[in-house]
Amino acid sequence: MKVFKFGGASVNSIDRIKNTGEIIRSYEKEKLVVIISAMGKTTNALEKVAEAFFTGKKDEALQLFEGIKKQHITTAKYLLVTHFNKCLEQLSAFFTEVEWLLHDKPVKPFDYYYDQIVCVGELLSTCIVSHYLKEAAIKNTWLDVRDIIRTDNNFREATVDWKVTEEKVSVVRCQMTESKITGNEQFKTGDELKSVNVQLSTNIFLTQGFIGSTDENESTTLGREGSDFTAAIFANLLNAESLTIWKDVAGVMNADPKAFPDAQLISELSFDEVIEMAYYGAQVIHPKTIKPLQNKGIPLHVKCFLDATLPGTIIHKKQIKHLPPVIIIKEAQVLMHLRSKDFSFVGEKPMSELYKIFGELKIKPNLIQTGAISLQICLDDKSDKIDQLAVTASDIFDVQVEKGLSLLTIRHFTNELLEKMIEEKSVLLTQKTMETVQILYR
Repeated sequence: MKVFKFGGASVNSIDRIKNTGEIIRSYEKEKLVVIISAMGKTTNALEKVAEAFFTGKKDEALQLFEGIKKQHITTAKYLLVTHFNKCLEQLSAFFTEVEWLLHDKPVKPFDYYYDQIVCVGELLSTCIVSHYLKEAAIKNTWLDVRDIIRTDNNFREATVDWKVTEEKVSVVRCQMTESKITGNEQFKTGDELKSVNVQLSTNIFLTQGFIGSTDENESTTLGREGSDFTAAIFANLLNAESLTIWKDVAGVMNADPKAFPDAQLISELSFDEVIEMAYYGAQVIHPKTIKPLQNKGIPLHVKCFLDATLPGTIIHKKQIKHLPPVIIIKEAQVLMHLRSKDFSFVGEKPMSELYKIFGELKIKPNLIQTGAISLQICLDDKSDKIDQLAVTASDIFDVQVEKGLSLLTIRHFTNELLEKMIEEKSVLLTQKTMETVQILYR
């Protein structure tokens, strides 16, 4: 059994949805779980809906959501004939979930409403793709992942309840091993996954990435780019043969090919190396994706949906030597200067207080450099959290904030490459180990 994950770029047009269908068709004789993200740019559009709603702009939120509705209905019209009415019925149910909320007034924190609204993107895309596959005679069973992935109520960064989720996934495993399940096809599974009934014998199960639900059936999200993590959860709990993430690049590159036209394909990587790359901000694989695979030794393939014949990259347990330099650049960085108010050493107590603040605000520093009476911290520029951190830390330190910076990380660096990369840059911080160098610059 294999698990596939297709990102938003693979379903952001009629032609790409058809292309994704052809890739799935080539594996239709195998047991397959397919995770699909929201169509390209849909999540960003839904975020704007959530922001308008929360700031009291109900009419604007409804208008923005109307645009999203029309886009998805138009896509379904171009793809579907015999399955259009059933698809529209299912889409309408999801539209109603959001519209019902948008006619209310916000009384809970923003993150709660964010998850209830943004989660619909994956539901809409998988609905359309599932019906298109049926239209193309590719049998599949659609599942609402909110009936499977159980989480806590830490909205926007929910933590998976692995025990309950494993119980839910075991039901999927049973369905996949049965030759035929009879009954009426249902669009939504309700609270119990066992209620899923289908008329078709199918090897392909289609569901969503990025989202889950609490034990009170409130939608949650697993963090941006969390679809990769969803796929890894299924691969782990189903003891899959492999996980394949389909992207619009040839595989894992040693740099962003949009910024570095001469970026190289890395054909083979170890789990440990990819964890390091993800930690420093490489966007190819979600940071939480690797561990569930590594725990069970499940190989991860990164392949190109634009040309499925390309070999791509395999990520597994084997340690790989002689890797090329891996270049990661994070823009929109903030340097926070913290200085002890009474010129005392920055010792254990203020440091423990600072890390307590990090935990409360769910902030992960990208780089920390310490001195006798001062600290310098590099962070992503998330304005609300930066402001909260500055205010809270000012009880302990004198605080200064500098914005508009960039953080360069090079794994397996050479001095020649490093000098080239920082030429004509104003360097503010440097940290270097035998394997990795980080440079914060303006």
